[in-house]
Amino acid sequence: QVHLAESGGGSVQAGGSLRLSCAISGMEYEWCMAWFRQAPGKKREGIVILDSDNQKYAQAAEGRFSAARNDAKTTLTLQMNSLKPEDSAVYYCAAKRGYCMTWWLRDDFEFTSWGRGTQVTVAS
Repeated sequence: QVHLAESGGGSVQAGGSLRLSCAISGMEYEWCMAWFRQAPGKKREGIVILDSDNQKYAQAAEGRFSAARNDAKTTLTLQMNSLKPEDSAVYYCAAKRGYCMTWWLRDDFEFTSWGRGTQVTVAS
């Protein structure tokens, strides 16, 4: 059973940076990892999905956010630069066994393991 726990959220001024981490335990073989976010009153949206071979970013994150997973599959990170107020949300890491399918970026229901989330607030 895979367990995920996010950390690194906080408050930052617009234009600033934050680095989120997701501690992973129990992961073996290939897993698709993802970062999602959910702002108040909005649907949860995908930021990035990644596996050993590929990464796919949402348009809102392209060029500003960068995700990485270590080879031991114990940590997933999300480096967020040039943050905007509209990036404010609760950020979640998620996982699903196997290689990523591109449509999973929009289909959060595909993911079987979730962390509890970490709040990111970007002030204007």
